[in-house]
Amino acid sequence: MMVGYTKENSSLVVIGLSVHTTPVKLREKLAIPEAEWPRAIGELCGLNHIEEAAVLSTCNRMEIYVVALSQHRGIKEVTEWMSSDEFMNDVPTYFLCPISLEIMKDPVTVSTSITYDRECIEKWLFSKNNKTCPITKQLLSDYTHLTPNHTLQRLIQAWCTLNASQGIQRIPTPKPPINKTQITKLIKQASQSNLTIQIKCLKTLRSFASGSETNKRCMEDAGVVDFLASTVVNNSCNIDSESLLLSETNVNLVDEALSILHNLHVSEAGLKNLLAFKNGQFIESLTKFLQKGFFESRAYAVFLLKSMTEVAEPVQLLHQKTDLFVELVQVLKDQISKKVSKSALQTLIILCPCGRNRIKGVEAGTVPVLIELLLENCKDRKPNEMMLVLLECLCQCAEGRVELLRHGAGMAVVSAIRDEINDVEIIYKPLSDMLECVGEADVVFTSTASENPLILKQHVKELPFASEEMGRKRLFVDISVPRNVGSCVDDLESVKVYNVDNLKEVVAANKEDRLRKAMEAQVIIGEESGQFEAWRDSLETVPTIKKLRAYAERLRIAEVEKCLGKMSDEDINKKTQKAVDDLGRGIVNKMLHGPMQHLRCDGSDSRTLSETLENMHALNRMFGLETEVSVLEQKIRAKVEQKP
Repeated sequence: MMVGYTKENSSLVVIGLSVHTTPVKLREKLAIPEAEWPRAIGELCGLNHIEEAAVLSTCNRMEIYVVALSQHRGIKEVTEWMSSDEFMNDVPTYFLCPISLEIMKDPVTVSTSITYDRECIEKWLFSKNNKTCPITKQLLSDYTHLTPNHTLQRLIQAWCTLNASQGIQRIPTPKPPINKTQITKLIKQASQSNLTIQIKCLKTLRSFASGSETNKRCMEDAGVVDFLASTVVNNSCNIDSESLLLSETNVNLVDEALSILHNLHVSEAGLKNLLAFKNGQFIESLTKFLQKGFFESRAYAVFLLKSMTEVAEPVQLLHQKTDLFVELVQVLKDQISKKVSKSALQTLIILCPCGRNRIKGVEAGTVPVLIELLLENCKDRKPNEMMLVLLECLCQCAEGRVELLRHGAGMAVVSAIRDEINDVEIIYKPLSDMLECVGEADVVFTSTASENPLILKQHVKELPFASEEMGRKRLFVDISVPRNVGSCVDDLESVKVYNVDNLKEVVAANKEDRLRKAMEAQVIIGEESGQFEAWRDSLETVPTIKKLRAYAERLRIAEVEKCLGKMSDEDINKKTQKAVDDLGRGIVNKMLHGPMQHLRCDGSDSRTLSETLENMHALNRMFGLETEVSVLEQKIRAKVEQKP
């Protein structure tokens, strides 16, 4: 039985490798030099189910874009073509994972009967939260169930053994995934044993967590997260006792527990549960280990705090104790490692904007520490940007600004920030010079945490008038609550005061203007969309135009060759041959101009749909083009019916 493929069923497919997922060893084998792109495109377009192709090959990635008549068959043909070159030419294509295009180490089959490498498909399903088959795009009936393909595994191992002389290493037999029974047994054993047995059980759990994503999800489902959190909480009160000293194997119980929690990549729901574990006792325990723990305990505690705060609701971050901020700042001072310092900064940036956390951050001594770090690491751009973000957040409260000015180098840091903003001049003056500065300005913005007005009526009376450009009227914009500009100031004719409520009215007016502009933009988008759809509809007659032009070109070439054949060798030179060829080409173009115009269906003239279809049928009958006119007719009619 013949299976028909139509352009309506075509799919745009992208297949490739990137620096983020594929080692350079494989990327360099599949790289295509730019000079070879036309050849590669020609070979791809020659495949049975590929209509069009494009190639992009750089030092960071190699990508192939194709229009495939059948998505599944197109992907199969392209991957086979990619696998046919150099390094991969001896590797059977069914040994390669469709995702990574590398030899599968642990082949597993999903419910759509497609086989993948376990690591790749688990990352697709669990880390990226997909529930479909990457190749067929079908919804997996049970995306958590991956069936090991032992037969294919043995074939791959046998092939590796046969090709050992070419440097191919034998792939070891993968360990089977763990199950809940094993985990539950370990948890029970650790809960009822002494310190040595507990550490041994935790080491076993750590080995499981370093395995596949399936193992990690199984461990979380079996209650490992709660067990480890309990271990941390229960041992936090004895942090100075001998129960937390290193054992004979130099492994610390809490270090192990925190390490597993970090490497387990706990789900978002699990992280939120940790944040609220035993009414916040887990956070308090992490704070203690930040204060008195060993290097690894402090590092893992910071990593966990960062992960938890990233998924936490703002209300969960409101009531954190000042001790937590103190210890995070101490981590910044100690400079344990760049990664730990970065995580501590990110955690503080998330925590500080919530509630009174800015003040807690200031009380923890964050501002002077940030200033010192900025002075020490003036050339390290990325951490400096994060520190400046945190410093700006803390300076949104009065206490933070006081600390900034109190530090001897605070103004130097501000100066450094000013140097980065080359097109803006920033001048800082003490509060005692405020009224003098107000007198020199036409527009004054106020935003402080002062509980009493800073600018009163008697102050403004004594100031000179504003400039002529402002109509000799000074403008005050007061966005403070309580207000910094006294309400009586607005009684003066020489000033105009706007407060937060006035600004709301301006925002509302601007919103109406934006809505009006949005409606105008919608009209423009509608017009452009109509033009685009008309252009796209005009492409429906392209197959007929192509076949008609190809037919005319064949006739032209035949007649030119016949004409040249009647001439003697003396009469034929390059100039004569070019003249004859140009003459034939010009005649063909002029003859085709009329039919081409009558095949247009882009709405640029008054020609109706029926006329376009009639012209298409007529050309098909006259020249025997055998175009699928019925298919084109259906598509054009569908377009017209969609239009209002």
